Amino acid sequence: MIYTWIGLLLLWVVGALANDNLHVAFEWREMDFKYDTSDQRWAAIEKGDFKPANVIPFGLEVYKHRLFVTLPRWRAGVPASLAYLDLNDTSTKMPALKPFPSWEAHNLAEAEPELVSPFRVRADRCGRLWVLDLRISGVLEKTKMYGAPQLLVYDLHNDDLLRRHTIPAEQFKQGSFLANLAIEDGDCENTFAYAADLGSPGLVVYSWKAQESWRVQHHFFHPDPMAGNFSVNGIEFQWDDGLYGLALSKPMETGFSTLYFHPLCSTMEFSVSTSVLRNKTLATSAEIYRDFKVLGSRGPNTQAGAEFLDQETGVLFYALPNLNEVACWRTSQDFTHNAQSRIFRNNDSMIFPSDVKVDQEKRLWVLSNQLPVFIYDELYAGSINFRIHTASVKEAIENTACESRTSPLPDIINKLGDILNTNVILKSTSDASPMSASSLMMATLGLLMSLRLF
Repeated sequence: MIYTWIGLLLLWVVGALANDNLHVAFEWREMDFKYDTSDQRWAAIEKGDFKPANVIPFGLEVYKHRLFVTLPRWRAGVPASLAYLDLNDTSTKMPALKPFPSWEAHNLAEAEPELVSPFRVRADRCGRLWVLDLRISGVLEKTKMYGAPQLLVYDLHNDDLLRRHTIPAEQFKQGSFLANLAIEDGDCENTFAYAADLGSPGLVVYSWKAQESWRVQHHFFHPDPMAGNFSVNGIEFQWDDGLYGLALSKPMETGFSTLYFHPLCSTMEFSVSTSVLRNKTLATSAEIYRDFKVLGSRGPNTQAGAEFLDQETGVLFYALPNLNEVACWRTSQDFTHNAQSRIFRNNDSMIFPSDVKVDQEKRLWVLSNQLPVFIYDELYAGSINFRIHTASVKEAIENTACESRTSPLPDIINKLGDILNTNVILKSTSDASPMSASSLMMATLGLLMSLRLF
């Protein structure tokens, strides 16, 4: 009986290691934009240029006092597909967004629109904003293409467009869908961008210095046919998405980083050194197969979406859409269940975590957007549909396996084993005064309360 009690207590403690420390910083029933006048806003609504019910946030990024949000043109009525809010303005939790870099940049009536439908953005340490624009509108309605996908780079000091790279036709296959982006910015003049193609699984690598891109192929980029079932907020659906999550470690002594990655329809995590990807000749050859590593599985029902690595702590944060959860793994440890932890789960406020980022101030940001409801059903404008959660990285990983000072699970088990063994010895050597069940429970509780090592 005592052993059963301790086992249950241990499971309770392990399950409660996560503190769910994230809190809601911003939330919206429907997204809104800052027009110059209210008349302009109503005119846009009357013309159908702005249909609030058709606007959904998808990706986020934070740079200094600005929080950027991508708003892909899944349906008609999205007046600006990239916008931002001012973090210094704390007057409301439902701020209207300001288009980036301007209203004119989002004008689809132009022969060559500057921005059409970005899915992801990434600000680098050099003060540049990298924008991955798929150049497709109406994906869920009447699809229209505005040319090949593009990678646009803006100067965040003045919001000027620094460079535009159009993905060559041979790197964009039939069914391609570039939906994620990672930037290796150890050297501002030798920066590399990595774009994940989930539709025709592959990785597009772009060199800032060489001003060219190339496509990398590997079997690990493909979806697992056994991991295509999803169930989110009562909606069940099947996807077959390939390469999706991308995250970069800090540079090694060699100057190269490790790229962690996974397909959306997979429970596995993989990695590869960027020394392989940055070498165009090698990366486009068949010789690289064994340079890619299998890290392991997250377990059943753990298909992961966006991910981001905090380079200071080495902690990888990743979204688990099936579980309405964000989890973490300390990359200095093996990719095992004991080295991973839930940091936040909520079946109301974290329905489909869509993007995860850590900013320069070491704050974690998570955007949830109920995407499956938006695609397969209808969002209710009377309730909160979109949220941005935040916490410091330190707060987010407190009391989890990702906190460096947390005693790992094997140590907990070993210490409990020592207590149990001591109990057996006490009983065998002193029948007159065996250690009582209550004493054993108190000792166990004392141990569990002191697991934090300072």
